[in-house]
Amino acid sequence: MATDSQCFWGLFLSLSLYFIHSDSTPHVYIVYLGLSHNIHEPHLTSEYHVQLLSKVFASEEDVKRSMLYSYKHSFSGFSAKINSSQAVTLAKMEGVISVFRSKTVQLHTTRSWDFLGLPMISSTSTASDAASPLQLAYGQDVIVGVFDTGIWPESESFREEPHMRPIPSTWKGECVKGEMFEPAKACNRKLIGARYYLEGFEEEYGPLNTSGNPEFRSARDFLGHGTHTASTAVGSVVKQNASFYGFAEGTARGGAPKARLAVYKVCWGKNYSSRCTGADILAAFDDALHDGVHVISASIGSRPPLIPLFASEGAIGSFHAMQLGVSVVFSAGNEGPDPSQVTNVAPWSLCVAASSIDRMFPTRVLLDNKLSIMGESLITTPIKAKLADASVYFYNGICTSRNWKKSKYAANIVIICFSTIGPYEIGEAEVAAKLANASGLIFVEPMSREIGPDIIPSVHVNIEQGTRILNYLSESPTKPVVQIEASKTVIGKAPAPRVAYFSSRGPNSLTPDILKPDISAPGINILAAWPNRTSPTLRRDDNRLVNWNFQSGTSMSCPHVSGIVALIKSSHPDWSPAAIKSAIMTTAYTKDTSFDTILADGPMKASDPFDLGAGHIDPIKAMDPGLVYDMKTRDYVQFLCNIGYTEEQINMIVPCPSGTDTSCPRVPKSNSNVNYPSITVSNLQSTVTIKRTMRNVGENKNAVYFGTISEPDGVEVVIWPRVLVFSWFKAENTYYVTLKPQKKSQGRYDFGEIVWSDGFHKVRSPLVVCVNTAQDSNASMNLSYM
Repeated sequence: MATDSQCFWGLFLSLSLYFIHSDSTPHVYIVYLGLSHNIHEPHLTSEYHVQLLSKVFASEEDVKRSMLYSYKHSFSGFSAKINSSQAVTLAKMEGVISVFRSKTVQLHTTRSWDFLGLPMISSTSTASDAASPLQLAYGQDVIVGVFDTGIWPESESFREEPHMRPIPSTWKGECVKGEMFEPAKACNRKLIGARYYLEGFEEEYGPLNTSGNPEFRSARDFLGHGTHTASTAVGSVVKQNASFYGFAEGTARGGAPKARLAVYKVCWGKNYSSRCTGADILAAFDDALHDGVHVISASIGSRPPLIPLFASEGAIGSFHAMQLGVSVVFSAGNEGPDPSQVTNVAPWSLCVAASSIDRMFPTRVLLDNKLSIMGESLITTPIKAKLADASVYFYNGICTSRNWKKSKYAANIVIICFSTIGPYEIGEAEVAAKLANASGLIFVEPMSREIGPDIIPSVHVNIEQGTRILNYLSESPTKPVVQIEASKTVIGKAPAPRVAYFSSRGPNSLTPDILKPDISAPGINILAAWPNRTSPTLRRDDNRLVNWNFQSGTSMSCPHVSGIVALIKSSHPDWSPAAIKSAIMTTAYTKDTSFDTILADGPMKASDPFDLGAGHIDPIKAMDPGLVYDMKTRDYVQFLCNIGYTEEQINMIVPCPSGTDTSCPRVPKSNSNVNYPSITVSNLQSTVTIKRTMRNVGENKNAVYFGTISEPDGVEVVIWPRVLVFSWFKAENTYYVTLKPQKKSQGRYDFGEIVWSDGFHKVRSPLVVCVNTAQDSNASMNLSYM
């Protein structure tokens, strides 16, 4: 099922010119050359890069000034400051895969591990439940590389625990000295590596300004994001000392608290917001793979429209990581709930959506001791004041700074603001309410969203609750007295998980026959480590300093999965990244704690694979999946053929064992046939048959699995054979799925599943099908979702 876009990518890759626009102004470009053929002599690779670049410059001095990075360890390429004419010349040279502008990407910015079924041993554990937890039994010599804003090494989360073994002998990395970062003090047997990458940032944004723009010219973290994600992934156990002003108090730890941590600072603060450039990210990939990391966690990405995979720094770096057996975990993005916003869609990496846990912070709002509303907040001190509508203090009732009636001050007043009048976000409303000197804020949204540190006491309520408050206010002859009680921490009272409204959804807009996101994990109101010189809100007027902070985003769900990948890698060191991904996806669940289908916030509907991929992660079951879908070299060759690469280009990218078929068929096949743990057919017009191969990784080598089907609406599904028999002599089995459209439809996705079970394991694959039988498939442009 070739598409027009596949032909387009083929044209792009043949010419390597798609993103080069005529411009005499120099910019940072990345020149990607595929595999490094001098892995053991990287200086030869660098010399070749200089030689190549010298063909577009008049002098050697100009070449040296232009070159930012030579990517020479794990793959071959370089970044340089050149103009568009030079970029075009380089793109036409033999051996060049692609030339593209270095882009700036964004960050996608406790109790979560208990919710995932990984509780700590308590001091009162009985003999029956005192066995070593999974988190403490595995991960010791697994090294997780975190690409982010750096690290606050003094945090308790990164301390060296007693009796830690020496740093693995395979480790080649280092702790790089820098501003307020002394390796002898900062690094230990836990934090074993720290590097920083600044060349791309400074070429794009000018010299790093540390005056008035707090940052450190080192791996030290100011923005907090990197410290938070690193501690979520692999933070050490911090007993009964973690909370945000008493909220969510308890033992903090990462997913793999025994694992080692290596930090790669690729994101930098500018005006208190992060910037991560492609040139720096690719340099971090090159170093991290050479250093010897086993897992890479990167909570970064760019918004759609998505660019071709080999014009994407993340896709290139993760591709070469996969070749070296390194799993790369990315965040899905925070552009939900609209469809087709998911990013980081390469089939060789994991893409993580965000969901909630079963922890809430209920906050009671009482009006005149008559009307009681339960909102959510992080309020530590009760408030008693008068209630007023936003229109009293803000023009048109829009709670933003520019709409403030500057002569109106709201001393001893709590203001109610509706996000739908504007619209605007709670951060804008908080700033505006603080300018007006209000005592507090009741913020009304169509649905209650994540909470976090605020600069003025703020209670979140939904539209129904806000309407009741507003109606009471309008009917009251005087301003009602509002009492807001201190918030509480409550666990297990609300159904969870729920897909976060902000979590980016599928379908995959680049390669639609590959389902993305892959999996969902906790990403709402996550408490983790924080630099104790950075305010929790990152605002200059916030003087609070904390050791722990709440954050929400797919940035937070990504390191949850990274920590679990580290545990699996420790338990099964011979598993490929594809096998680990399969274990995570095929053991995921789709029911919440009330045994109902997981809800998707935003549209407030039952979730589907475009919301949460294969489902919500289950770390215990992922350790023993029974069967896995692995991907071999031929699978990646087939995928690259399907998106337009030639055999010559593939040989420059993929290290093929002798005898591997690298030829491309004359007519490209559908990527539905790639041995992926999910099955997606984005354009079903007639009967098709899809092949899948599974390997038995369970303890019982003589196993029999029976297949069952849940058919998508309007699609007849037949699997053959219906029984898979494994033995010591037959660890792999292949089955075929035949899909036959049974309805006239156009652009509508329907969902089902295929489950293989031996009575103990359940190996589940989502089945996503778009039936296009109503008219010519070329006219299928507008998609609807079920």
